[in-house]
Amino acid sequence: MKAIFETGGKQYYVSENDVIYVELLPNEVGSEVTFTNVLAVDDKVGTPYVEGAKVVCLVEKHGKQKKIKVFKYRPKKKYRKTQGHRQPYTKLVVKKIS
Repeated sequence: MKAIFETGGKQYYVSENDVIYVELLPNEVGSEVTFTNVLAVDDKVGTPYVEGAKVVCLVEKHGKQKKIKVFKYRPKKKYRKTQGHRQPYTKLVVKKIS
């Protein structure tokens, strides 16, 4: 069974036992998260959501992605600014789609 759901302003296409990385969620490691904003399940497509559909996931861990460098400058103005950024994430395992 496959589904499309949304969280953190993004949509994810998943099937059971998939491992996905989403925006940081406030849930603890080892707990279950239920997503009800399901856009499609197999052939059923909702407008905007499929009623009664849900995706149950297990929170495996929290972490931060690799560091990226943000470099800003203005040519001929002696302005340079370097920043680093690490985006926090939550690793989920999809347990059940119903």
